[in-house]
Amino acid sequence: MTRFLTSSLGKKIVMALTGLFLISFLVVHCGINALIFYNDGGLTFNAGAEFMGTNPIIRTMEIVLFIGILLHIYQALVLTINNNKARPIKYAVNAANSNSKWYSRSMGLLGTLILMFLIIHLKHFWVLSRFTDHLTSGEETLFDEMKEVFESPAVVVVYSLAMVSLGYHLLHGFYSAFQTLGLNNKKYTPLIRNAGLIFSIIIPFVFAMMPIAIHLGWVN
Repeated sequence: MTRFLTSSLGKKIVMALTGLFLISFLVVHCGINALIFYNDGGLTFNAGAEFMGTNPIIRTMEIVLFIGILLHIYQALVLTINNNKARPIKYAVNAANSNSKWYSRSMGLLGTLILMFLIIHLKHFWVLSRFTDHLTSGEETLFDEMKEVFESPAVVVVYSLAMVSLGYHLLHGFYSAFQTLGLNNKKYTPLIRNAGLIFSIIIPFVFAMMPIAIHLGWVN
């Protein structure tokens, strides 16, 4: 098993499994955050956030989530380094545009941008809600914090651009994960591709609309 997991195929499978796990997290996270669109002063959203922050199962899954993120990043770095070592000299003629999409060749860059955004996002909300008494003291709610953070046009732009990066990352990663696991054939491949396309549009769009809607006062 150790030999398999450290092989090129094993690393790709771990990358695929952690990617699918993170995709499932995005669905849950997006669903909870989308509760702001009830537009009830944050009551429904705050109730959902309170549940996510106090439920012991969810708190345990947070640990699993961070392990998944770190493992996904580690495997991405290892695969990138190994690929570069395998081809130290670039081809004289690069026909990459005819062989693959630009975003499939830019997963490292897109992933790096998403990681930088994730650090900012965790600082804005997760650290505040888990390691300070700013929210638990009753002084402010998470919805209030969202309104404060998204008052800044610069922050809204950063979040929106990060969701564009996420969309392209998912567009390649969704199908690639199923392909790596061998879950593709002539019958199901079109379905997986279409599902990946829809997912890579809807999830980032909903995430991007949250800061935009709050900043423009559509949600209050």
